[in-house]
Amino acid sequence: MRKEEILLVYDKDCPACDNYCQVVRIRESIGELKIINARENSEVLEEITQLGLDIDQGMVLKMGGVIYYGADAIHTLALISSRSGVFNRMNYWLFKSKRVSAVLYPLLRSFRNLLLKMLRKTKINNLNSTGNDRF
Repeated sequence: MRKEEILLVYDKDCPACDNYCQVVRIRESIGELKIINARENSEVLEEITQLGLDIDQGMVLKMGGVIYYGADAIHTLALISSRSGVFNRMNYWLFKSKRVSAVLYPLLRSFRNLLLKMLRKTKINNLNSTGNDRF
């Protein structure tokens, strides 16, 4: 049997996001996690854009045909994550609550945006909004 492919779409130019996504592990019984760089064109990024989701403001997890965005993505990722290793256990305990994820995610996103501004990174701007190219 082929394992379900679970897609995690995020900004690979963000060091914090990249480190998180490289370290997080999901349980093998759930499927295979495939990491997608949102700065590269892909079918899933087109789908995200068609749904009107701003990839600069939230990561996306696609599992079983369902799109999870922002706080919902990190919450769902925590629920399917492996509990092996300190990072994955901490990730699970931190984001297993939908309510806590909804509170923490915007805070983490603010720090991310500040980091990218300091690094002089441009936004992905997948929605092609005028004047929305800088953090």
